[in-house]
Amino acid sequence: MRAYLTLTLIGATTLLASCGTIAERTNTLSDDSIVNQTGGVLGYSPSDLTVVSRRTSGVNTYVEVRADDGKSFSCVVNGGNLLSLGMTNPPSCAPKGQPVQSGPGR
Repeated sequence: MRAYLTLTLIGATTLLASCGTIAERTNTLSDDSIVNQTGGVLGYSPSDLTVVSRRTSGVNTYVEVRADDGKSFSCVVNGGNLLSLGMTNPPSCAPKGQPVQSGPGR
């Protein structure tokens, strides 16, 4: 019984790790898509925003965007990969240097 539990835990851990890798490698978010989504959340026109940097980890894409007025924001975009069928949740953003609040009650 103990061996079965150990194998089950190893299998579940491997599955979760491979899901994150699949999500990272199949991310389809373009810079245009990111500025369109973050613009709506931040109250800027997408043409007023520029993606300064981005990185993807698991199912999240962490982005810094800069507005034409000089303000910078840190945002998290969840989704946009094979596991989410390309769909995304609304981005969570905060002024650069402040924590990004996400999840219920933000």
